[in-house]
Amino acid sequence: MNLIEKIKQLREETGISIGECKNALEESGGDLEKAREILKKKYGEMAQKRKKRETKEGVIEAYVHSGKKIGVLLELRCESDFVAKNPEFQKLAHELCLQIAAVDPEEIPILEQNWIRDESKKIKDLIEQHMAKFGENITIGRFARFQI
Repeated sequence: MNLIEKIKQLREETGISIGECKNALEESGGDLEKAREILKKKYGEMAQKRKKRETKEGVIEAYVHSGKKIGVLLELRCESDFVAKNPEFQKLAHELCLQIAAVDPEEIPILEQNWIRDESKKIKDLIEQHMAKFGENITIGRFARFQI
């Protein structure tokens, strides 16, 4: 796999800018796994700084499972209305609803759960990835899981 293909793959996986993906690959000597770790460390540190910023905007997402026996209502918060209206942010809200429906957060706190679509990631990693993509703090506000 050449450098351009590796950059493209990192960009698709992380949502982080092409320039940052290229820098991480150069720093890792072209090793994709090391580049992922570099980006994770760098953007994890940035996410920690962003967590201090207030989240006044966001969306409310609802999900009802096909059998109509489980439903979720979620408040996902961000800093700006611009990000709240972004389809990728709204998709994240939907993914979190699916997660809550699949794995009851009363048993395992939601941020510590493994993501149902990729067991190698925790929900907090997924949120931090989106924080890096949007450059804003993202928090899970209130949520409710209903089950009959």
